[in-house]
Amino acid sequence: MELRVEIFARIRRDARVQGWSIRRLARVHRVSRRTVRQALAAAEPPPRRVPARSAPKLDRFRAVIDQMLIADLDAPRKQRHTAQRVFDRLVEEHQAVISYSTVRQYVKVRRAEIAFEAGKAPIEVFVPQEHAPGAEAEVDFGDVWVDLAGVRTRCYMFAFRMSHSGKSVHRVYPTCGQEAFLEGHIEAFETLGGVPAKHIRYDNLTSAVTKVIYGAGRQRVENERWVLFRSHYGFDSFYCEPGMKGAHEKGGVEGEVGRFRRNFLTPVPVVDSLVELNAKLRGWDEGEDQRRISHRLRTVGQDFALEAPLLAPLSAESFDPGLALTPRVDRSSLVTVRSAKYSVPVRFINRKVRVSLRATEIRIFDGRTLIATHPRTVARGGQCVQLDHYLEVLRIKPGALPGSTALAQARESGVFTPAHDAFWAAARRTDGDTAATRELIEVLLLHRSMEACDVIDGITAALLVGAVSSDVVAVEARRVAFERNAGWIRPDYHPGAKAEVVEHRVVSLTQRRLADPAAVIAGLPPDKRPLPSVAGYDELLRLRPQPSPPPSPKEQIS
Repeated sequence: MELRVEIFARIRRDARVQGWSIRRLARVHRVSRRTVRQALAAAEPPPRRVPARSAPKLDRFRAVIDQMLIADLDAPRKQRHTAQRVFDRLVEEHQAVISYSTVRQYVKVRRAEIAFEAGKAPIEVFVPQEHAPGAEAEVDFGDVWVDLAGVRTRCYMFAFRMSHSGKSVHRVYPTCGQEAFLEGHIEAFETLGGVPAKHIRYDNLTSAVTKVIYGAGRQRVENERWVLFRSHYGFDSFYCEPGMKGAHEKGGVEGEVGRFRRNFLTPVPVVDSLVELNAKLRGWDEGEDQRRISHRLRTVGQDFALEAPLLAPLSAESFDPGLALTPRVDRSSLVTVRSAKYSVPVRFINRKVRVSLRATEIRIFDGRTLIATHPRTVARGGQCVQLDHYLEVLRIKPGALPGSTALAQARESGVFTPAHDAFWAAARRTDGDTAATRELIEVLLLHRSMEACDVIDGITAALLVGAVSSDVVAVEARRVAFERNAGWIRPDYHPGAKAEVVEHRVVSLTQRRLADPAAVIAGLPPDKRPLPSVAGYDELLRLRPQPSPPPSPKEQIS
């Protein structure tokens, strides 16, 4: 079209400026006289005529194909004719000599026309909508893959989007169960600082809906715990039409899941835990405040600033999103929750405990007392064991510590540090395996009442002077904690002191096992005092009254 416009322009210019005849214009511009006359008549070239393609071999089969497509209107969706099936039937039943492409093109056009004529597939028209500030929100889940601690794991991203501003909150959980569904809402409400005043739009997901009542509009039978959650936070739910028909009713969050996954979770994120990933998601969500959605004049953050004051206030009381379970503690001091095992203190063996199963963690209670907290284990059949839960029994069975699962997981998580290993090794050299292990357990018990960093500093100080005693570790740990909390600076410290000079504050004379009295103990100055003497006590002996001698036999007779 563009080339024809240029030719027409040159023809009209030469005719106007040069005054050439139609024959000469046709010869110079190498076009027909008819084209020259068209150019002189109008500056815009006439549209090209597209010849109508005819399919003479198809004509006698059009009625047959139409009958197949009409029968499909009442057939099950998965048992309707495809273009390939229509072609095969024409060849088998009518010995048609015709190309597949011709049949496919005809079926594509006629299927839509027949459905429209029967009123089975009316043209769907989308009406633009306006969402009042602070009134509505949309929620959805989307699949994401995460390289979690070196293992590619399928997780689920919870997305909460305000309909007016587009402000969104995203969190990734190992499950899309009800506990993740509720926890995601709580995170979103706390992040936004309020609750949508009108309603929140949802799919008919099983975390909220127990039963879809067909033929009754949008009426649903809701999950009892979900009803309790909605009542607690004071908002209503709006359920979309089942299946693909209702996807457009919350199109904002449907597109948000894909957009966020493409922009922030591609390539596959590599993290050690979902806590680390969700911390990154919080930062990305804050950065999204500067984004401008399509044709809007203001950014997401500017629009949300207008609707934030219009949100309904949060409830003053907290809501536990965890699923309540009551397993029994087995002989290994473990409880089984969703095919995974978690440890509790050994004093609860053979007792029932209450478990709050959350999306990312497990909380275990004895009555109302929290007795254990674990990160939720994603692997089926996995174990999450804390060494602290077994210390009382390890006092009695110290030989069970070296090969225990609790010790292996404590080393892997960094709770059992190289300082603990060094203390254990030093104690075994002097006290033997059994006594050394019991001494180590006493040190580990210090972690219940003191900060881990203080205990490790205490271990380091004890090892520097060769003292492998839990009492020495406790004394040094308390000293370090006291000085840190009080902000003290030692009087013998000055800024020019070398960092590598170590002050030995504690010396164990017993464990040094001095063989030579003249040996100099590391860290102590030479003792120049005279040896102690008991001469003063000898002087006191002379002042003691002497006992009178016993009477003789003669004196006794007289």
